[in-house]
Amino acid sequence: MGAHSRKCDWCGSGTPIVRDMEPVNPEYQYWCEECARALVIKGDPIETYRELDGEPIYGRLLDEHCTLKRFYSFATA
Repeated sequence: MGAHSRKCDWCGSGTPIVRDMEPVNPEYQYWCEECARALVIKGDPIETYRELDGEPIYGRLLDEHCTLKRFYSFATA
């Protein structure tokens, strides 16, 4: 089954944008944008991932919401 025919493993309705390549629970590998954003904001980002759309949507979510990256960019500025 291709990634585009899948649904988000968390909410069951969104189109996945990212796949967790080392999931803690194999039942939650594919994440839609909204669920991935919630995961990043919660402070539990996916560490090893693959973008599914070819666009760096998940990478942008990390840049926008990941506190650790903000801290490092602030500390080095």
